[in-house]
Amino acid sequence: MTTKYIFRYALAASLAVSAASCKKSLDLQPISDATVNNSYNTASQAEAALAGAYNTFVSSDYYIWDNTYTSDVRSDNHYAGGDNPDFFQYDNLTLTATNSKVYGDWSNLYNGILKANTVIQRVPLITDPSLAADRKAQIVGEAKFLRAYHYFQLVKNWGGVPLVTVPVTTTDPADINTPRASVADVYNQIIADLTDAAGVLPDTYGDASVNKARATKGAANALLAKVYAQKPDRDYNKVLTYADAVISSPAGYALVSNYSDLFDDNHYNNSESILEAQFNGTTIGNWSPSLLLPPSITSTTWRKFITPSKNLANAFDSEGDVVRKNQTMLFEAAPWVDEYWSATVNGVVPFPYKQRNLVNGNSTSRQYMLRLGDIILLKAEALNALGRTGEAATEVNKIRTRAHLGNTPAATQSAMALAIEKERRLELAQEGQRWDDLVRYGRAETVMNALNETNLITGQKVNYNMTVQKELLPIPQTELNRNPALTQNPGY
Repeated sequence: MTTKYIFRYALAASLAVSAASCKKSLDLQPISDATVNNSYNTASQAEAALAGAYNTFVSSDYYIWDNTYTSDVRSDNHYAGGDNPDFFQYDNLTLTATNSKVYGDWSNLYNGILKANTVIQRVPLITDPSLAADRKAQIVGEAKFLRAYHYFQLVKNWGGVPLVTVPVTTTDPADINTPRASVADVYNQIIADLTDAAGVLPDTYGDASVNKARATKGAANALLAKVYAQKPDRDYNKVLTYADAVISSPAGYALVSNYSDLFDDNHYNNSESILEAQFNGTTIGNWSPSLLLPPSITSTTWRKFITPSKNLANAFDSEGDVVRKNQTMLFEAAPWVDEYWSATVNGVVPFPYKQRNLVNGNSTSRQYMLRLGDIILLKAEALNALGRTGEAATEVNKIRTRAHLGNTPAATQSAMALAIEKERRLELAQEGQRWDDLVRYGRAETVMNALNETNLITGQKVNYNMTVQKELLPIPQTELNRNPALTQNPGY
């Protein structure tokens, strides 16, 4: 199997990682030694197992759209919609340990980790001469990148979590009842995996459709920049180092000229993309646009599940940002009552618009896992934090220029910090970044408690009662029941 066609085999790869189909993150059925040994003997089986590990990006609810709930709906960017009470818990910051989406996302992420762990453990043992040593090292490096990516989602959302770095092949409680590791230990594992990956991954694989589909040195460096910014003891010198490594990469990453090209469904795998989920609309389709887009596109009249907030719309308007607003939300009459936009049927309501292609619910619309615009703004954040505010402005203005905005007026370090936060909000809305930013800047409580949102149906002002404990999600009750070694996050 050539690596160029790795994603064509993503579905078939389930044979090589059949244990990963289990819905519970650590509650696995035993895997016989014979099955494991027979599944990982050849180069093609190694490639298939790796494809199965990548498949988490296009098969799990977390990466298809739940990360928008955990970041954008939980923040000031979007409201929840639909009819599922579990979704509204994110919006109102009233999450409980029995929330089905909280448990589902925890399970999705550990499922991805299991698949990565299997590749990391088994591929080095393969003796097939057709599997070259450098390719074998790359496969392991790609799997370590994937493991790090999943653990980054876990530690951001739940804090310290069980660190599982080997495949689970038993139901013995002594092996599967793993206690929570510290936040520092989880971040140390993420950094170790990404450092290993960056040391063996290529800058490119020689084909644009592959370069953006798989982990590269640029992807590892980009994630390292984000990790060093997000960890509690952040290191902005390292953020700057890794951001610069991405920006100057031989892969030639560059901002696309028109912001609309990022989302129009005709320019995926572009120069700005570092890593993106590869939906092809046939064997691998994205179903989330049908849950988000307006009736004129979906030809359905039921209420959609995410609605851009008034606060987000006002943020675009206060900046005069027409370009990014028009690519982020589409206003249309909605045949339902909306609590925040219209107390009557057929009032005008905005709809999320960054995933806008719809083909019978099997869309090619994609979410960027990593893109250069994010990294440039992280570089600006690092420069400003290091007292280099003038240089930070230069980076911010690269992003503002594309949005047809003038240079940032922020001149002081404190003003620049707020300007960068806002720029990231407008640039990355609906891309699963806002909650992380608010927590990183130490502004989640201030921003959420200052929101002035009134339910138009009840006439009541919404009280988010945001506290520092709510920065993390609750550990799923199902996991607490199954694993007595786990402890709940404070406040739940």
